[in-house]
Amino acid sequence: MLGPEKKVGHWRLVAAIIGLVLLGAAASVYLASPKQPYVSIPPDLTPYMTYEVINAFPHDPGAFTQGLVYWDGYLYESTGLYGESSLRKVALTTGEVLQRIDLAPGYFGEGLAIWEDSLLQLTWREGTGFIYAIRDFSLRGQFHYPMEGWGLTHDGEQLIMSDGSARLYFLHPSTFEITGIVNVTYQDGPIERLNELEFIQGEVFANIWLTDHIVRIDPATGNVMGWIDMEGILPQSLRAPDTDVLNGIAYDQEGDRLFVTGKRWPQLYEIRLVPVPQTEN
Repeated sequence: MLGPEKKVGHWRLVAAIIGLVLLGAAASVYLASPKQPYVSIPPDLTPYMTYEVINAFPHDPGAFTQGLVYWDGYLYESTGLYGESSLRKVALTTGEVLQRIDLAPGYFGEGLAIWEDSLLQLTWREGTGFIYAIRDFSLRGQFHYPMEGWGLTHDGEQLIMSDGSARLYFLHPSTFEITGIVNVTYQDGPIERLNELEFIQGEVFANIWLTDHIVRIDPATGNVMGWIDMEGILPQSLRAPDTDVLNGIAYDQEGDRLFVTGKRWPQLYEIRLVPVPQTEN
């Protein structure tokens, strides 16, 4: 028979063993469970968010980024400026340009979207968009629009386009006819200079040209649901005299990864959105 002290020691040992078994079972359940959601986009977005950098990847500092999308493990990028505009397929981790075609000198490349097996690329003031096969960049056709071309994305049913104003345009993905327009507002005031667009979890994320801010827009109403402060993401030490503004949003829906870069930036960032820290009065 065990004495009182040995009984206490015995039950402590049993409790420890049970605890280890439960811990191991919990770990097994966690490891066997599906990938935890919201790696970059948390489920409880607040009206004011900022960022944490998860990864930094090389980016061509000569690329005047106007449109950016992620698809099947690669980035696709539209670059601008007359005489320098291009369409590119880019390796995410190395920044290597794997495929490229250059636009004619009279075209200024702008927003980019993937629709089915095609890449749709806007131009700035030329009123012309280009349709390419995503497989080999062969030109499939053109489409036309009556406003300037800035950003382009889609919601799975229709294209969504910006023209640098406070408006978002909805276009039929086959005929490219304008089917709707919403005015983007915040606290009853227009939010202008909407630039590069990305459709993310039911919202339109839009760069505001000449700022370090991205807005989250309800596409049904045009109401701004939140602001993302990207100030300081490109360190001053990496800026050159021709480094330009933040521009370029891409989203890996399957992996829930959010990528951002800028015009002539030497890096592209994978980020996680976090609430702006609250300051005490």
